[in-house]
Amino acid sequence: MNKQEVVLGIDTSCYTTSLAIMDLDGNLLEDRRKLLTVGQGKCGLAQSEMVFQHTRNLPELLAGIDFSQLAIRAVGATNKPRPLPESYMPAFLVGWGLAQNLSKVMSISLFPLSHQENHLQGGLWSAKGPRASRFIMLHASGGTTDILLVQIEDDSVTLTTVGESIDLHAGQFVDRVGVALGLAFPAGPALEKLAATSKAKIILPVWVEDNKVSFSGVCTKAIRLAQDGVNKADLARATEVVLGQSLGEVLQNVCRNYQLNDVLLVGGVAANKLIRALVTTILAKAQIQTYVPEPGYSGDGAVGAAYYALKQLRKD
Repeated sequence: MNKQEVVLGIDTSCYTTSLAIMDLDGNLLEDRRKLLTVGQGKCGLAQSEMVFQHTRNLPELLAGIDFSQLAIRAVGATNKPRPLPESYMPAFLVGWGLAQNLSKVMSISLFPLSHQENHLQGGLWSAKGPRASRFIMLHASGGTTDILLVQIEDDSVTLTTVGESIDLHAGQFVDRVGVALGLAFPAGPALEKLAATSKAKIILPVWVEDNKVSFSGVCTKAIRLAQDGVNKADLARATEVVLGQSLGEVLQNVCRNYQLNDVLLVGGVAANKLIRALVTTILAKAQIQTYVPEPGYSGDGAVGAAYYALKQLRKD
């Protein structure tokens, strides 16, 4: 009996261990993820603890997949946070090490990419665009709030930072407010659920200047409001709203500066329905098309790594 030919994607980001399997037509067959455990009231983990948990999680995720009828043709894996020579983070070496071992033992192709490129590929796969050779991508998560110029030429992709947060990342803002409200870290999904019950508006200030956005001051204000005992749901919604307004405005400025009309949203923060709706509305008023992956493929996962491996395999 012939086995089904597939590609495998691996990503060990800061807070999610992920495996993904696609067939050679680009259909997703497996999407396995496990969040790392963070203690109540904590806002993160040391890299050594991340490495330990990823090392423990990968065998568990692999054990949940039936490989008996699959023939792995290639593996794609993240090996660093950004596509820069100096970019490095120990957590990624867990998945990268497994990928190198599989490639050697199984004599299959290995295709490395950065975590940021993984988000790009996963976003393109899920959102089915942009199709343009030049567009803007927002990568908004706990580890980055980068606005990137994406340039695609002859299957070569270049990412150039053209805008950013000058202080806190969008995900850090969400997590700090969430923890102040008594939510577990990472707080994004719980904060979104809480915000959905809001019945009153709290207005938080937006700070955007050309291609820069700031969240430090508004985060301090939000935490003070939490400490003062304001309604938790209302503050959660206000946090979503100020993020959506801020990101929409700065993206509009960057698109105007670079005369581009296509934006791809990726990252855990971009999975928030209200935030993406606000960004999409602001950009639509400026005749800018927004592409958004399904929420499940916006945050951390290995789908992009699998899709990238498939595309590279097709070139061989």
